[in-house]
Amino acid sequence: MPDMLVNLLRLPKDDPIETTLAREGIHIRRAMAPDKLRVLPRVQELSSLSAAGECDVCFSHTPISAYLATLGAKIVGYACYDATAPDFFGPTAVDPEYRGKGIGKALLLRALQALRAEGYAYAIIGGVGPVPFYEKTVGAVVIPDSDPGIYEDFLGRLAKIQTT
Repeated sequence: MPDMLVNLLRLPKDDPIETTLAREGIHIRRAMAPDKLRVLPRVQELSSLSAAGECDVCFSHTPISAYLATLGAKIVGYACYDATAPDFFGPTAVDPEYRGKGIGKALLLRALQALRAEGYAYAIIGGVGPVPFYEKTVGAVVIPDSDPGIYEDFLGRLAKIQTT
């Protein structure tokens, strides 16, 4: 899976997606320290143990570099940045039951806006799965020769573990 580059200076300015989601009771917010022990198991459930490990790192940053999508007390999605490497977006996931509502877009925009507010002009979306989503949503472009990128050693070890 390749990495992608996104120009943070060209992010959509006034996207109404969060207002639309709020009407459905879904709210996007930055994670807080008291959320950690509830968030990490949910990230593992939605993604993987490795993603939970990456998200754990986000709780050591000030401000915390993870955003949550919640419906009441239920975490329906999450997005991290500065987890595995500075200026990297990811991991991220949305509960399959809630996909198609714009939650992933809202989380992506919040995290990328946070990177912009921290002074970055460009960001890397690491190990991308849905390339067309990132192209359409934020104009990201695939970085040539970026596969496997930063996750090369991790992926090799994972493949060996799964075959034994």
